[in-house]
Amino acid sequence: MTTDAVSARAPHPWHVAIVCGMASYIDAAAIVSSGIALVIYQQAIGLTNGQVGILSGLLTFCIAIGAITGGRLGDRLGRRHVFIATMAMVVLGAVLLVLAGTFTSLLLGTVLVGLGTGADLPVSLATISEAATDANRGKLLGFSQVLWTAGILGTTATSAVVGGMGHLGGQIMFAMIGVIALVVLALRLTIPESRSWQDAHAERLAGADTVRAQRTGLEDLLTERLYLVPFAAILVFYLLTNIGANTGGQFGTWIAVNVVGVSVQLNSLISLVLFPAGFLWAFLFMRIVDTPHRMTWFLVGAVALVVSYLLPAVLGFSLPVWIIMQIVNGFGGGFAFEAIMKVWSQESFPTLMRSSAQGTTIAVARVIAAVAGILTPSLLYANPRAFYAGIAAVVLIGVVVGHLVFRSRRANLFDVEAKDLGEAQEELMEQGLRADAPAGPSAGARPGPP
Repeated sequence: MTTDAVSARAPHPWHVAIVCGMASYIDAAAIVSSGIALVIYQQAIGLTNGQVGILSGLLTFCIAIGAITGGRLGDRLGRRHVFIATMAMVVLGAVLLVLAGTFTSLLLGTVLVGLGTGADLPVSLATISEAATDANRGKLLGFSQVLWTAGILGTTATSAVVGGMGHLGGQIMFAMIGVIALVVLALRLTIPESRSWQDAHAERLAGADTVRAQRTGLEDLLTERLYLVPFAAILVFYLLTNIGANTGGQFGTWIAVNVVGVSVQLNSLISLVLFPAGFLWAFLFMRIVDTPHRMTWFLVGAVALVVSYLLPAVLGFSLPVWIIMQIVNGFGGGFAFEAIMKVWSQESFPTLMRSSAQGTTIAVARVIAAVAGILTPSLLYANPRAFYAGIAAVVLIGVVVGHLVFRSRRANLFDVEAKDLGEAQEELMEQGLRADAPAGPSAGARPGPP
């Protein structure tokens, strides 16, 4: 088949961004639904506190394992095979969770949903980036954050309606995941294999001396400075900032009730009122990420993120401080957290290494955040102001590492990965590692990947 024929059948980039970006929606929905539905199931089918803890921890662990394995399989076997299989796993897992009447069946369903969700994330993001051009890649990846926020909002709204229905309410929440995953699975069938992956795979089989054919393994990722530097920076940045985000996400209600001294209802109302701001920051990120102002906004967001954690550490935990902290934190996270991590991860690695690198980053960050969460309640109870000062310090280290590495790094693997290995390596070293590299992201209006 000719290149023109393949291009003519290629789906619109926004179609790919929406269908594959639903991985982020399902990721958020699975985590939030599990946290709520398992509490309902605890009374409905007699789960113990220990069993609820096991299922919650298992979901996080399986998402991490799925991200590593799915990312690597996506690079080796192709994006399409993996993102269809993973969505089928989520559908099957959701069915088991709906029908579950025992701890064992809940265990199996949780494993399938966790592995499927985790494996889908890096492969779907790689598919989005490879369907885009340099002029809209960041925007399309940023849209996945909109969908992630929508996943939280949709699940929270569902729980508000069905939360009092007992066992049926829990079943409805898990069924919503299954139905959405089934629709996404059907839409995924309309998306062909990534052209970038096809070209890279064909060149590798032919023994071509190009970047994308020769730079494919974890050994290259961990030994070549050109890839190791951004990988280490992204990992440190996301791992440390995710500790702060996980604290708010997992323990926000606990802190509001036990430290700030407000009711669950009032805290939920505050979160609901502030929710639209999350969409606003995500859409604003989409507008600026493909422009030369990307790192300026990152710096502003990084400062806001650190300041948000310092506010209660310095001023104490009062209701006004709690509200202002969430507003500032949401703004900072919009420009200096997960969305920019996704963009850096796609630009910094060649095709057959891309989803492996991002999958590893997601997995490590999720596991470390889960481990840190074990200690969080005790540390908060002992000294909440000191705890938040520590969080501010951890997040500061993360954003400083991200800024130092990416403030002048303009290497974009989409631009050179089809070139001869020696020529491309030299060009990337000059573009990506020189301290006096030109400002702005990697030329926002260049044509797309070869």
